[in-house]
Amino acid sequence: MSDPYKNVYPSMAECAAEAARVARGVRAGRLSEPTHCPAWDVRALVNHWVLYTSHGLEHRALRTSLSEELTARDFTADPGWAQAYADQLDRAVAAWDDPAVWEGEIDLGMAKMGAAELAGMIVKEMAVHGWDVATATGQEYRISEGAARLVLDVVETHGDLYRQYDGFAEPVAVADDAPVFERALAASGRDPRQRPMGRLDH
Repeated sequence: MSDPYKNVYPSMAECAAEAARVARGVRAGRLSEPTHCPAWDVRALVNHWVLYTSHGLEHRALRTSLSEELTARDFTADPGWAQAYADQLDRAVAAWDDPAVWEGEIDLGMAKMGAAELAGMIVKEMAVHGWDVATATGQEYRISEGAARLVLDVVETHGDLYRQYDGFAEPVAVADDAPVFERALAASGRDPRQRPMGRLDH
């Protein structure tokens, strides 16, 4: 990854836009429904997604920590949470729109990680949890092949680490010629053949 700003930033912006679109499609009545993530209903999944892929993304760029108030907040308690998430995603993506932000390391508290590597991992969170939310709420999730390749690379590179902390289940078998994003989902322990739950007609 010779120039992560040029190579990863477009995928970050694309996945953020898709995350905002999916969030707007989540109906209030579905927040208490189950998801494919063990022990998480839609509300818990959305709160995790919003916290780390928008607020967390901006704070990492600024090299600041998330406050206790943010980490404890139920974002979905605000009827306008989806628009607030979209606005925060815009701020977060704007914070990374500077090649200098992609240089050096970011202090995670117990360890440090290269900024570009961490940014790629958060883009993966946007996409994979975006698919989780979409699938749990009757929607489709769509990203380009370029963004999907980034997600697959992150999943394959860090899969063992995620599984160590129960972030991923064991990989699901798919065909070698399956679409790139389906291979990324499968490598993260998700079944890409899972159809949207209670599919909506838009």
